[in-house]
Amino acid sequence: MKLKIPFTFSDIEIAKRKCKYFLKFSNNKESKITQYLRNTGVDIDKRTYLAICYRNFFYNLLITSVIFTSILGLTTYIGLPGIENFLIAGFGIALLISGFILMNQYNYPRIYSLNKKRDLEKNLIPVLQDMLVQLNSGVPLFRIIANISGSDYGEVSSEFKKIISEINSGSQQIVAIEKYGKINTSEYFRRVLWQISNGMRAGSDMSIIINEEVKNLGKEQAIQIQSYGSKLNPLVMFYMLIAVILPSLGITFLIILASLLNFSGTFIKTILVFLFLGVVFIQIMFLGVIKSRRPTLL
Repeated sequence: MKLKIPFTFSDIEIAKRKCKYFLKFSNNKESKITQYLRNTGVDIDKRTYLAICYRNFFYNLLITSVIFTSILGLTTYIGLPGIENFLIAGFGIALLISGFILMNQYNYPRIYSLNKKRDLEKNLIPVLQDMLVQLNSGVPLFRIIANISGSDYGEVSSEFKKIISEINSGSQQIVAIEKYGKINTSEYFRRVLWQISNGMRAGSDMSIIINEEVKNLGKEQAIQIQSYGSKLNPLVMFYMLIAVILPSLGITFLIILASLLNFSGTFIKTILVFLFLGVVFIQIMFLGVIKSRRPTLL
């Protein structure tokens, strides 16, 4: 996964050079976003990242203000139904859009870090099983790490590439493994690297250590699946109530009221459109919740 700030077209390095004027509006005080940025693997600190976000906000506000005030002003000028204070309305719309983009960019390091952690833990058990097969075949540990770094195991392969690069640059194998075990945000991946480094220091049989980690992660996976199933039951009940039962009752109630009170066809169509959009929104939110609750080891 490569860090790409949403709603931007330029590369990170180019954006870092262009945001120098906005550095005075940000600070480098330690916070959660600092930890998230460290986990991205990109050479960027909190102050620079916030300066990039503020610069994008300024130019987005400027461009969208011009676009929306021009559109609203043009509709008023040619006689179409428009807004009297189109300058204020256009600026307000631009402020909302630019603020939405700013919040997305500000929260992106956290989302990136969580997605990276999820991808890493998803491939962790297959990687350990692959390592176990290679160890039982007599392949040295360094060669196993190198093989996995060149395989298609997502973020695990990327992390192993960093370890191989560290070793090739002159670091000891144990030191390189311990280094990336300390800075990684995944608890399970850190534990695996610590077990490997401790086993190497003690001269233990690595196949036994890896086999134990596969068993432990299998147990953690089973616990996560049970917890996931227990969380799904109330979510499904909530979905059935909000997205199925209430809309059905609402449409029935609307038909009865329309026949009694002689509602206009336009009013009924408007209510049905809003009801349809509400159901679609709830279903999208429900899918997002289901995806976010999915166990990381699956």
